[in-house]
Amino acid sequence: MIPATSYSAPAKLAHWLIAALILAAFPLGLYMHELPLSPEKLRLYSYHKWIGITVLLLFMPRLLWRLVRPPPALLPGPAWQLKLAEATHWLLYLLMAAVPLCGWLMSSAKGFQVVYLGLVPLPDLVGKDQALGTLLADLHSSLAWALMVLIVVHAAAAIKHHLIDRDATLRRILPFVKSPSGETHP
Repeated sequence: MIPATSYSAPAKLAHWLIAALILAAFPLGLYMHELPLSPEKLRLYSYHKWIGITVLLLFMPRLLWRLVRPPPALLPGPAWQLKLAEATHWLLYLLMAAVPLCGWLMSSAKGFQVVYLGLVPLPDLVGKDQALGTLLADLHSSLAWALMVLIVVHAAAAIKHHLIDRDATLRRILPFVKSPSGETHP
């Protein structure tokens, strides 16, 4: 059996959906943070939390899918580049979980329960503790910035592969695009 040369449709869908949500949550977080206390700010905080919980909910099956159905092998390249690509992917996975979890912990510590989509109250993960809430707010911000830096590096590497190396790295994850052989990963 010939190994697959492209990501599966579920992997592509999860990749782009989670990417879109993260790219919406980050600027929303920056914007709402600077607003004065108002109903609009509270509404935006709710949206931000809903996006974060959705990322977390989508991340879990995505990780399981990756563990059960590993992605296609990396295309040939320098050993350092392959190791960096692998490390970057796992660090992205770690941050996709850590950022929303840290936000949930922060909300709990600050005494603001997360109510998913305004309908489902989620349990507080820690008791109310303002000092812990402040620490978690700083951690949430730092992790979010780290995630954004990694996303930029990840996207830049994909574009470099496409435009300079002219290999199939980017095409393998694009939706509705088949690999040159037409195969997809199961």
